Amino acid sequence: MPLPITSLYAAILALMLIVLTYYVILGRARSGISILHGEDMALATRIRQHGNFIEFVPMALIVMALAEFGGANSMALHIAGVLLVVARIAQPFGMHPEIATKPLRIIGGAGTHLSILISVALILTARFAG
Repeated sequence: MPLPITSLYAAILALMLIVLTYYVILGRARSGISILHGEDMALATRIRQHGNFIEFVPMALIVMALAEFGGANSMALHIAGVLLVVARIAQPFGMHPEIATKPLRIIGGAGTHLSILISVALILTARFAG
């Protein structure tokens, strides 16, 4: 299987995406709001939790795949992958409509960014080492 490490984390994150998607669907069903969020801040929060995942995870997986394709160290890739999964689990629990600095949100954002930076460093290291 090509890119077995990235594939593993992509599969885990795909399942997480489905959970977040259904969380939004259930919020829409409960509120009766089909488009946007109206004035329902609980629904708005669910939508942002899903949106934040969609905004960051694809790029994280792309740079991880590029690093793996370039022959990056498997342990470093697993560190980036585990960090990304843990960060993406923490992120939605830390999102609050009125408090931007909840610890889980900070952990989620910082962990996601660090995961991306690890993959980028692996790419650049391979690029400039050879």
